[in-house]
Amino acid sequence: MLINKSLRKWFPWRTWIQPWENIDRWLLLLSIGLTIFGGLVIRSTQETQGWTDWLQHWMIGAIGVVIALTIATWPYQILLSLHWLIYIATNISLLAVRFVGTEALGAQRWIPIAGFNVQPSEFAKVGMIICLAALLYERPPTKLLSLLQILAIVFVPWALVLVQPDLGTSLVFGAITIGMLYWSNIHPGWLVLMFSPLVSAILFNLPAISPWFWVVGVIWILFIGCVGWLSIPYRIIGGIGAAIINLGAGELGHIIWGLLQDYQKARIILFLNPEQDPLRGGYHLIQSRIAIGAGQLWGKGLNHGTQTGLAFIPEQHTDFIFSAVGEQFGFVGSVILIAGFWLLCMRLIVVALKAEDDFGSLLVIGVLSMIIFQVFVNISMTIGLAPVTGIPLPWLSYGRSALLTNYIAIGLVESVANHRKKDDFSR
Repeated sequence: MLINKSLRKWFPWRTWIQPWENIDRWLLLLSIGLTIFGGLVIRSTQETQGWTDWLQHWMIGAIGVVIALTIATWPYQILLSLHWLIYIATNISLLAVRFVGTEALGAQRWIPIAGFNVQPSEFAKVGMIICLAALLYERPPTKLLSLLQILAIVFVPWALVLVQPDLGTSLVFGAITIGMLYWSNIHPGWLVLMFSPLVSAILFNLPAISPWFWVVGVIWILFIGCVGWLSIPYRIIGGIGAAIINLGAGELGHIIWGLLQDYQKARIILFLNPEQDPLRGGYHLIQSRIAIGAGQLWGKGLNHGTQTGLAFIPEQHTDFIFSAVGEQFGFVGSVILIAGFWLLCMRLIVVALKAEDDFGSLLVIGVLSMIIFQVFVNISMTIGLAPVTGIPLPWLSYGRSALLTNYIAIGLVESVANHRKKDDFSR
């Protein structure tokens, strides 16, 4: 007993960690582990280019951990009174890109600040999560009018991101919105109706590939009409209106297709058959599949990948980082990485279920939706199951703004975990 008292006197570790006593340690450790692993993989892709990005990745990750731990000590409820200020700041930063932003790879997404290129659309993800969580907490979407008001508010930052153009981030915005609306107990039929115009825009642009898609499109319109009839209070208006909106979305798809950049069109089309343009648009995907396949079961080992070491895959340290993982660590290493993301998402669900209030729970689900969508799309596009949309792999892809955004998001989740009440077994 005397020894324990002496230890507590000279090493008051409980006092030091008290501000973070209730945080989810596994969540933080998984994030740090993914960042360290990401730095190693980034280093392996740049043996012939100078190993600088991997060190920056770790430095930004260390800064991100400090930011996350700092945010974890703040009561997340203060964001309820700041959400409109965050919303305005988010839109102003996205609008500023149009005037003072720099252009690269066919898009204008970055603002140069103190010698660094900052990407406001990455931080806008967290801003939208906070704003949407506050709106859904204050006015749950139990009525159609309240849902339309929320969607109108979300539309502004989404549109500002889309016109940069940043198709990948705009899709992430949609995933966040759908995930948070689902968690707020929205009518399932309304979710289907929200998602239906996108499906219609795709379906009615596919008959050029095969005339059978006209049949599928007609069946889809009839189905959406039935959903509108059953889920909207005014049944006739709901059914006919849903069908008309989806027909209009099909025509709008033609217009949007004409507004896309050439490289975006190539990314959308060539994932179906990259061999039709193997030296230009399909080159990324072909080389990525070769690298992942070359890894076989156990991989070639860190720094021993031929596709990786000889820089056959452009942007391998950013969007195509998973191809380097597949080549060097094989199927087993890729599965372990995916399992790590799965564990991280499971911890997010645990925090959401134990949150003190609905606002905290919605914040966590917004972060969960963002991470799941980015992981799924990034891995799918590197193996040819989805178009190349430029979405980074969280904590692994090189990108200062993206990495800081992920740690800010984790900080919000840790704040929710840190400020929940301790389990009371007497209840």
